[in-house]
Amino acid sequence: MIALIHGTVIERGNNTVLVQTNGGVGYELRVQHSFSCFPGDIITLHTYLKVSESAMELYGFETTDERSFFVLLLSVKGIGPKSALNILSLGSLPEVKNAIGRGDSAYLIAVQGMGKKTAERLVVELKSKVGQGRDEPSTAFDSGVLRDVIDGLVAMGYSKDEARRVSHDCDTEGKTVEEVLRQALRRITR
Repeated sequence: MIALIHGTVIERGNNTVLVQTNGGVGYELRVQHSFSCFPGDIITLHTYLKVSESAMELYGFETTDERSFFVLLLSVKGIGPKSALNILSLGSLPEVKNAIGRGDSAYLIAVQGMGKKTAERLVVELKSKVGQGRDEPSTAFDSGVLRDVIDGLVAMGYSKDEARRVSHDCDTEGKTVEEVLRQALRRITR
């Protein structure tokens, strides 16, 4: 099994990165949309290899915690590697774990292709494994604000992925949905 890749970034796609190792082998890895790298960067990624009848896909993660949580997500019926990667792209690892711990299935519905029943199953199966949402009160508020901002951007014609990427970088503390939406729109137009 391939557990770790260390090398030079050759190419960066929307959700893939091509890494050439010192031995000259190039590996294409699927990564989170929020993973930041540029051609020429030297990176190290912890990996998960999915083998099926039709393909072998390699998924890359910055930390072993992200990789472990990805594997935990795969244990839920109806969650495949692409869905698990999209769940990790919703926000930081603590944000996603806290949403599951709080039983916030609405937060998870923002994942492309995830329906209400799958999100609820995920919460039920993993809630006890990730904790009971030891969130600060403001973070619960923030996730609701972010969800509304993402919905607003999608309603304006932006893709869900772009809306998620831009809104998660916004400062939500003590701000209304409208204020955060303005912030996100300024970031998109830059």
